[in-house]
Amino acid sequence: MANGNDRGTEREAPPSRGAGNGAVEQVAAGRIPLAVVVVDRGALVSHWSTGARRLFGVGKEEAIGRPAIDLLPVSGALPEPDEPAPYGVYAAYDGLGPDLESSLDGGLSYPAAGRARLTVAEPDRLDVLWWAYPLVGPGRERLLVLAADAADLHAGGPGEEIPGERIAPAFALHTDFPGAEELARRLPEILPSMSVEESARIVAQVLELGYPVLEFSQSDRVPVTPDWGVPRRVERKARRERAARAAAQGLPVPRELSDEVEDLEYAAVRERLEFLNEVSGRIGTSLDLSRTIVEVSRAVVPRFTDVAGTYLREQVVAGEGFPEGVPDTTTMWHRVALEHTDEPGRWDDVVPVGEAMPFPAHTPFFQCMTSGEPVLVPRISEQMGHAIASQFEKRDIRPLITGRSMLVVPLKARNVVLGFMILLRHPERVEFNDMDRVTGAELAARSGLVLDNARMYTYQESVAETLQDSMLPHIPPRMAGCDIATRYLPGTLLGRVGGDWFDSVKLPGARTALVVGDVMGHGLNSAAMMGQLRTAVQTMAALDLPPARLLRNLDDLAQRLGDTYLATCLYAVYDPIAGELDIANAGHIPPVIVHAGDGRSELLDLPTGAPIGVGGVAFESVRVPVRPGDRLVMCTDGLVEVRGEDIGVGLATLCESAAHPAASMDDACDTIIRALAATFSEEGRGGRKDDVALLMARLNGIEPDDVAEWRLSLDPLEVGRARSVVREQLHDWGLARLVDTAELMVGELVTNAVRHSHSRPVELRLVRGDTLLCEVEDDDHDLPTLLSAGPEDEFGRGLRVVTTLAREWGTSRTKTGKTVWFELTLPRR
Repeated sequence: MANGNDRGTEREAPPSRGAGNGAVEQVAAGRIPLAVVVVDRGALVSHWSTGARRLFGVGKEEAIGRPAIDLLPVSGALPEPDEPAPYGVYAAYDGLGPDLESSLDGGLSYPAAGRARLTVAEPDRLDVLWWAYPLVGPGRERLLVLAADAADLHAGGPGEEIPGERIAPAFALHTDFPGAEELARRLPEILPSMSVEESARIVAQVLELGYPVLEFSQSDRVPVTPDWGVPRRVERKARRERAARAAAQGLPVPRELSDEVEDLEYAAVRERLEFLNEVSGRIGTSLDLSRTIVEVSRAVVPRFTDVAGTYLREQVVAGEGFPEGVPDTTTMWHRVALEHTDEPGRWDDVVPVGEAMPFPAHTPFFQCMTSGEPVLVPRISEQMGHAIASQFEKRDIRPLITGRSMLVVPLKARNVVLGFMILLRHPERVEFNDMDRVTGAELAARSGLVLDNARMYTYQESVAETLQDSMLPHIPPRMAGCDIATRYLPGTLLGRVGGDWFDSVKLPGARTALVVGDVMGHGLNSAAMMGQLRTAVQTMAALDLPPARLLRNLDDLAQRLGDTYLATCLYAVYDPIAGELDIANAGHIPPVIVHAGDGRSELLDLPTGAPIGVGGVAFESVRVPVRPGDRLVMCTDGLVEVRGEDIGVGLATLCESAAHPAASMDDACDTIIRALAATFSEEGRGGRKDDVALLMARLNGIEPDDVAEWRLSLDPLEVGRARSVVREQLHDWGLARLVDTAELMVGELVTNAVRHSHSRPVELRLVRGDTLLCEVEDDDHDLPTLLSAGPEDEFGRGLRVVTTLAREWGTSRTKTGKTVWFELTLPRR
């Protein structure tokens, strides 16, 4: 089947089946230009090849998206009455009759073929052959139509019909035609851009339904060897050379040569621009670095190349700052993606994704990464293949690369090489050329920009998460008389950094301060404001300020910092010995208390107060009695509120889910979060968009038998009494192993208290919980300072002894003076 542009070309004919003459064999040895049309499930054209434009006279821009039935206006070209039906055709062929029309409408599930006449403006009526393949699967493609001009099937020049022969399209099933491999290889190149899997699926269906053939007699079939509707590369090159010679000699360039060269160059440039625009639309759909890497690799396979390996610098993969300096032989490059059209698994063992390696100076890869320019290797010779393979230990990469055409393109951003792509074409495919080098450079520039955007986003996200983590405290799960569990969830849409926080502070008297706050707004400024307020709360809590007074001071501080931000805050002090909560609220949502006795949950009725930063508003505190086992749930409004909706729905769900039994505190927190997320999802509110801080405390209390208290007069002899009562109490509690250490430290603290107190008696208290807590309180407001005592100094050794022996120790001011305390680890039983 000779190409209309190269009718004299002959190739070795495939073996003949049955009777046939020389004319048949000569015709069978050529190629036939094919038009390729893809129809989607809406019966609209989704692909219109260059061959289709030439055959049907309609451009791609005009054809895409139009009904296919309108673009194939053919009238029937019925066979003669005495002409037998062609062998292999699944249905009667009568032009655009029921078969193709039914295929376009989705009415046929088997392939069909036919012959018709195309009516054009000129008096000529083109004789058209067509094959239609129904496609199944998850893709949007439903029908593949191949069409050809039967006028190209002549034994000689134009107008010379094959004597005594008819030409009819048909299919051949389970026949080993030489052209089948070429169809499988070339068809994906002219199909719409799609994944390798989709392309392979369509080709597999076409070959399974039957290879397109032409019938020349009842017993003679020959395969259609497609030319895809464009002149051969050799002929194009020859014509360009003839045009160039004519121009160099000052001779007029023949119009047919000049026009064709211009058309070909224009078509090539347009095709590459379309490819680049298509690639640009397929990459950068997200700012996820891993997803972007895969998109960049898949965008060029198989249309531009058969193998694409993507390498990135170590800093880029790690999501760190912008890499500095020119790469050298020590720079580590991570293979982050590999796409190919070879058989599955062929590359996986030799060049696995995730491997990191440097590249020697003599390789094309090093030249590309240091110069920042594409490197073209028309064919990888055996010598170069050996040089490249020498860097792979115990793996022979030469069979994968030798004989292939290679293009190495840099992935750059802001004139810094982030990585590079290695592009390889199969040996039988046309080599990369200078135009491909330009196309590859433009592709790499766009890909490098997309990758850098993803890298910067990943880096900024990492910085934001680090900042947020550094500002949120790491609260121990157990405090004196209570267990604590927390959760922080960053905002899903408005940024990963916000102003929500929680905290807990150890207070004198085995008490614990529990805090939840929310700076209004999002972003780094809100997070910075949150850090300042949290630090202020910790400082003022250490002064043992009452909750209402603490919020008053916090409000004053916020106004001094500026009037840009407001914050809400809930501050509670839990006294496990007295069994009560002292709570004050600054415009925050109320906490939930879950009663251990009956499992009932309720919102605590507290004075709302005004947000921190408003100024001039009084705060009130409320004392709430609690029992051992009760749970306190404090959270920010991001958990229970969605913009534009009633917060009552979220608060009701919070109460209900908080009362749900759970195996642990962590499980209880997760139950609350899942319940609130499900509530908003079911009501179609788009889910949570604000950040969330959640703190849950199980108020275990401390039994009276675990607390011992004594009042000591301001007499130095009371130091001995203090040691005696501590020794006796520890023996009663079964803590004899701690007697010597505790007795020594109590003596030091009581000595200092007696010496510096003014009028009030010294108070000594022991509390047995997870640790042994000892507190000594006096009426002196000056906090003790750790001093460096010399060999002859009389004072300064007491706190040094406490620092050395205690598990933890500290001091804090009280309303009437100060408290000095230490903890000892309980011995294992």
